[in-house]
Amino acid sequence: MFRNLLTGTSLGLLVLLQGGLRAQEDTSRIRVNVVLVQLSVAVTDGKGNYIGGLKPDDFVVTEDKIPEKLAGFEEGVTLTRTSDDTGLPVPATAPPPIPGDPALPSATGGPQTAGASVFILFDSSNYMYRGFVFAQDAIADFIRSLEGVSKVAFYSYSRNLSKITPLTADRSAVIRGVRNTVAGDDEALYNSLLLTLKDAAPLHGRKAIVVFSNGPDNASMVPPEDVAELAQSTGTIIYMISTREALNDEASTTVFERISKATGGKAYFSKSWKDEKMAFESIREDLAHLYSLSYYPAPNPNQGWRTITVKLADKSMQKYKIRTREGYRLQQTSQVAPIAPPGREWPGVPTPQ
Repeated sequence: MFRNLLTGTSLGLLVLLQGGLRAQEDTSRIRVNVVLVQLSVAVTDGKGNYIGGLKPDDFVVTEDKIPEKLAGFEEGVTLTRTSDDTGLPVPATAPPPIPGDPALPSATGGPQTAGASVFILFDSSNYMYRGFVFAQDAIADFIRSLEGVSKVAFYSYSRNLSKITPLTADRSAVIRGVRNTVAGDDEALYNSLLLTLKDAAPLHGRKAIVVFSNGPDNASMVPPEDVAELAQSTGTIIYMISTREALNDEASTTVFERISKATGGKAYFSKSWKDEKMAFESIREDLAHLYSLSYYPAPNPNQGWRTITVKLADKSMQKYKIRTREGYRLQQTSQVAPIAPPGREWPGVPTPQ
């Protein structure tokens, strides 16, 4: 497991990385609220079709095997209906259109991804000289498919991270950033991922980083295990889209798969520009159908890694597959004051207004 390979905290490595990259980032620390735990959960059947229409009572969440009570619940896009004979949710493959329903497909023909904040991290290293324009086209189409719904940021990276377009609802600005990207030098993917996680960490709701990488990392100062753990601890999903160059590198393939799985995301290995477009389409669908669950952890003496398990309560639904992050490490930082859950009073701890 990722967490067993660490020699220090991800938080400390982020501060070290910020100092090493000098002008890239200021020296502010990442601030993580670890009291309210947020989960993005995908529920699918055996064929990979998304299951919608589930309610809070359908989910059973435990942390270190301790039952948790949901404090918040939201379904991504309600493009599902209930079957007439069984009363169980059915796959969201052919929903009936409902006039005026905000969950109708967008103008581009795809589902809306309400409430999702998406960071696109584009490999602009020298690995990208071949197929650069095709990759830009695939990313631009992906951004258009999120029109008017999600906020999107576009970053590129080679040896350094470039925050080309900060998180915004202005799709045209993001696409301009994509078109203005040029290929650079060596590839420091894990450095760049860690810095992107710093920007995603304070956000609420569904949040994801979509990485388009064309080759193995050859310039980072931090290991991928630490990136994966920080993503888990901040509730950020990581999707990896890789091309033939990375696919030919066995180590990169393994790491990409492990990072995405640990955070509740997916890894895609594209052999052509058509595969790239299909990967982005799949990610869009996934973001649109994620359930958002949140809870205030029950008393737990464990101050380290906490394992999260999500199951469906009804035995008839246990045939469905659950995908979410595996857990999180309790962040120890004096810069972040804990926040007491509503209805509870802790000595010396403020209750949110």
